[in-house]
Amino acid sequence: MKSQMKNLLVGMVTSLLVANFAFAKPTNAELKIGSSQEFENLNPLIATMSATTYMLAMVNRSLVTLTPDLRWEPQIATAIPSLKNGLAKLVDRPDGKKGMIATWEIIEKANWGDGKPVVCADLEFSWKVGLNPNVSIGSRESYQDIESIKWDKATPKKCVVTYKVAKWDFFRNMPTPVPHHIEQAVIDKFGKQREGYDKNSNYTKNPTNPGLYNGPYVLKELKLGSHVSFEPNPHFYGTQPAIKKILFKLIPNTGTLEANLRSGTIDMISPLGLSFDQALLFDQKATSESLPFQVKFKEGTIYEHIDFDLSNPILKDVKVRQALIYSINREELTKALFEGKQKPAFHNFSPIDPWFTTDASKIKVYNYSKRTATKLLEEAGWKMGADGVRTKDGKRLTFNFMTTAGNKTRETVQAVLQNQWRAVGVEVNIKNEPARVFFSETTKKRKFEGMAMYAWVSLPEASPRSTLHSEMIPTEKNSWSGQNQPGWVNKSVDALIDSLEKEFDAEKRVGIAHKILKSYTEDAPVIPLYYRTEIAVIPKNLKNYRLSGHQVYETSEVEKWSLE
Repeated sequence: MKSQMKNLLVGMVTSLLVANFAFAKPTNAELKIGSSQEFENLNPLIATMSATTYMLAMVNRSLVTLTPDLRWEPQIATAIPSLKNGLAKLVDRPDGKKGMIATWEIIEKANWGDGKPVVCADLEFSWKVGLNPNVSIGSRESYQDIESIKWDKATPKKCVVTYKVAKWDFFRNMPTPVPHHIEQAVIDKFGKQREGYDKNSNYTKNPTNPGLYNGPYVLKELKLGSHVSFEPNPHFYGTQPAIKKILFKLIPNTGTLEANLRSGTIDMISPLGLSFDQALLFDQKATSESLPFQVKFKEGTIYEHIDFDLSNPILKDVKVRQALIYSINREELTKALFEGKQKPAFHNFSPIDPWFTTDASKIKVYNYSKRTATKLLEEAGWKMGADGVRTKDGKRLTFNFMTTAGNKTRETVQAVLQNQWRAVGVEVNIKNEPARVFFSETTKKRKFEGMAMYAWVSLPEASPRSTLHSEMIPTEKNSWSGQNQPGWVNKSVDALIDSLEKEFDAEKRVGIAHKILKSYTEDAPVIPLYYRTEIAVIPKNLKNYRLSGHQVYETSEVEKWSLE
């Protein structure tokens, strides 16, 4: 009888909790977003982490944007310059090369959060900071492409930009404006110190200054390792956002995100949250339990891969790198973990990219073959030892394998790959770190000394310069700028990238891109793993939310969201 009564009480309490939970929908008063990835600071010039990029779109607006349906549109520019509309024109330069001049005009109502207008001087300031060798810029190339930014004092929002080289995608790569009236004093004082601006920028020292932001929201509070909160920017040029407060919460362990969602600690999970298998399972629960959430899936440009540290003596040998790829069964891995809904990757261009190909005559395809892997390792001089680990000249075939700690999917992948490599005599030691350390120190400064697993998110038809060009290898000398973390050097690929960027014919660009892929897959500076589907969990009453599937996150439309 007591047992029956206990079960009855538990059932009543559970029913009440479910009923109350279902009733407590988020409102426009506040939206709480959960993420498993850490963030750094909101300086658009030095931010590199995806979580930071996600939040930046809430507070900053650029000249142009790429919509979720893959259309380039002006954002704070009145129009996108082109040869067709006459706002851009090709010019002959004294060095015999083709240059370009484009006229960019900033919309009249574009203001910073302190009411100051966004002007050409802000664009020029960003450009000059990007050229400063002491500032840690992810890629300096787009800044180096510009020769000058000028304007007439009578028209401070009409900017005439002269480019050193005519590139077909020039409009995509303009600097993001940064308020010179706030940041100029910082660069003047600390610009000659290595990473001096990075550490002393107002985005770091005084991030709640509303004048730093020109988007629909301004930052209200930032606590590294915990949360960031945003409130509407009263000086925003567009429609005022309906949601009065957005709280971005860091929950590093992907396994606890669902619990936080159910408890009401968060109202939604960003694309930087649930792993794919968790999302599939939660989607089933949301349906069977009639939960007030919708799980969104969208194929995108996210490329999960493993970087080799090419300064590691073992990994300098291309046969070893190729053997490591041949010895893993990516087809089986993606079927087991993702029910085949995330596809094995062939290279860095995703299936939605016009440059994508699986043609074996154009790229090197690595079908799983333990036999081929063994043959390559033997040819490289690595002989199987008595303990099952290969050796050469008295050294064991062993190195570190790193990724972001707490990410359930990545840690599962690590365990699978560790076993598959052990089967061919390769020993890897798993050594993971919190995302903030892993991205801001270990990968950025090329300290992983073996292999590092993470993802790149890009734009369709994006130049791979920042990740593949030899000039983009981060070093202390260049203030760790560039994203060629493996340290890959291939001069023919460098020349192809230069050619790709200058080719205005779309069909010819495809041919050049495939030549780059040929070298990329043959040299194997990375292990392609799989193309990720972008995932988010949103409350059912959230309207006008569109997953982007690419580098310009859906938060670039955050002012359109509303909770009904």
